[in-house]
Amino acid sequence: MANEQQIGNQEHLPEVGLQAVVSTIPSDLTVVAPVEIELVHLFDKLRAVKAFVFDVDGVFTNNTIQVTETGELLRTMNVRDGQVIKWAIEAGYYIGVITGGRSEGVKIRLTALGITEYYSGVKDKLPAFQSFLDRTGMLSSDVCYMGDDMPDIPVMRRVIVSACPADGVPEVLEISDYISPLPGGAGCVRDIIEKVMKIQGKWPEY
Repeated sequence: MANEQQIGNQEHLPEVGLQAVVSTIPSDLTVVAPVEIELVHLFDKLRAVKAFVFDVDGVFTNNTIQVTETGELLRTMNVRDGQVIKWAIEAGYYIGVITGGRSEGVKIRLTALGITEYYSGVKDKLPAFQSFLDRTGMLSSDVCYMGDDMPDIPVMRRVIVSACPADGVPEVLEISDYISPLPGGAGCVRDIIEKVMKIQGKWPEY
């Protein structure tokens, strides 16, 4: 598991991103602690992100589903995740969703935020991911993907930044470039998008 998850602790990070980290590292990189090199590498990756793709259950939602007496499946989403999706789209990022679920309520919620690349009922996520790339003109090296479970791993291995919530399964935690300090449904989507936008100087000001 990469040490890059430590970027989640803001008090240990420079306020101005990659350049501040680089300036603290001597030219002879062999004497630099591995965690410092990994942080620089992650900042470099985050600077290259042009698009985000997310799983739904366990990322936009927590890992619980409420079942009503009539059989309806109810999920809870974080409103701040919704707000950051709007900001990211306004800033020019492409946003996609690839989910194995088929919830019409989830689809209505996420497409209402402006997400047009929405793929549901997906068992094999790689073809859907390729469709996202083809339709947006993005490369896999432009994409940050956040997932939490094993079906997400094939796509996570293709992208420039693989991310997951704090409560992702061990196999996903092991391969993630960035592990959010927040669990699924509790703001992990906002966490990764906010970091990318701030590093790239695109975070909104009020």
